[in-house]
Amino acid sequence: MVATTMKASFPLLMLMGISFLASVCVSSRSDPQNPFIFKSNKFQTLFENENGHIRLLQKFDQRSKIFENLQNYRLLEYKSKPHTIFLPQHTDADYILVVLSGKAILTVLKPDDRNSFNLERGDTVKLPAGTIAYLVNRDDNEELRVLDLAIPVNRPGQLQSFLLSGNQNQQSYLSGFSKNILEASFNTDYEEIEKVLLEEHEKETQHRRSLKDKRQQSQEENVIVKLSRGQIEELSKNAKSTSKKSVSSESEPFNLRSRGPIYSNEFGKFFEITPEENPQLQDLDIFVNSVEIKEGSLLLPHYNSRAIVIVTVNEGKGDFELVGQRNENQQEQTKEDDEEEEQGEEEINKQVQNYKAKLSSGDVFVIPAGHPVSVKASSNLDLFGFGINAENNQRNFLAGDKDNVISQIQRPVKELAFPGSAQEVDRILENQKQSHFADAQPQQREIGSRETRDRLSSV
Repeated sequence: MVATTMKASFPLLMLMGISFLASVCVSSRSDPQNPFIFKSNKFQTLFENENGHIRLLQKFDQRSKIFENLQNYRLLEYKSKPHTIFLPQHTDADYILVVLSGKAILTVLKPDDRNSFNLERGDTVKLPAGTIAYLVNRDDNEELRVLDLAIPVNRPGQLQSFLLSGNQNQQSYLSGFSKNILEASFNTDYEEIEKVLLEEHEKETQHRRSLKDKRQQSQEENVIVKLSRGQIEELSKNAKSTSKKSVSSESEPFNLRSRGPIYSNEFGKFFEITPEENPQLQDLDIFVNSVEIKEGSLLLPHYNSRAIVIVTVNEGKGDFELVGQRNENQQEQTKEDDEEEEQGEEEINKQVQNYKAKLSSGDVFVIPAGHPVSVKASSNLDLFGFGINAENNQRNFLAGDKDNVISQIQRPVKELAFPGSAQEVDRILENQKQSHFADAQPQQREIGSRETRDRLSSV
């Protein structure tokens, strides 16, 4: 009887926000037991020097079995100071690259051509596996921050970079070829090849050795290096302007804000480009979105029908709450463990769990398909998301004036599904006059508080 009541009342309570889940009937978990949040310290530093860094987020499926379908997706963050360049390399992974902040020049090489693009915040582009590219921070003052979703093509979840210019930790891949192959390929003596393309020859002068030692004092300095203003001007000459980018381009960057938001009001804006709109995203079955939530506002409870969404906090602070099952915080278990718990799994799965976390810049959280979620901003909050399994995804809101899927339930079914009458359900649904975003402070509570203050003041 208790289970039946809980099942019936759950959707109705959702109408009043996810905060009800902290009640006695439904358990609640926050960090570090929340498998859906990856704090910024979960990024591993792959490279760092005084000019910037490259960081890789831990594997998603290391946190919970529910992320098994994300085992071949990795998230990387690139940051560089003004007037610097990430030198040429290629990777055995497809990339979706997005600029979080700053201004960049992205140069993409082809066997018989190259294309350069001026990039700004919100610009997004696919880089197919094996593409040689280099990235410049062209701004005079602002740091460049870039986010990459990588999909490896060789080994699931394992990606490898191949550097044209070697460093202390990794040699140039050209140095892997034999002397004879290099001499025949470049039609040049090996000593000249070694001196120009690979490394200093053993018999170089002491002066040249000294210069090399100074370069190596800065860890891996020849991965992110400084550029002069003249060099940046030279690299900018043939770069295509951002104003020429199209959302439907098959190879050129596009901007999330080149079209109006799909949801917008005084409390927030929601921009999104889907695979149906962009062939680069269609190839990987991914959507990209950007969400702005004003301070003190709420992205109303909703869920995605098919998509698993990986969300990065670009700027600001806030809170998120996600509704799942109690056992979803479990990590990978042995076969024996699974067999022992198989009998109780059906009963455990009936128990609703509230997962919550504080959000700050650099954090990542994951929203599995079908899991209701809501986000509240304690300061102006800027989020960026990648949606996996994006084709034909439907976003279903559980509250709000428009796009509220619960409001589509017919009256006889409302009478059966909820403990209240259909009229009472409709009244609750109609209380929220906003759609998609709303004030995080319920209006009814504000009215009640004001009436209480008025009564106290009259006494």
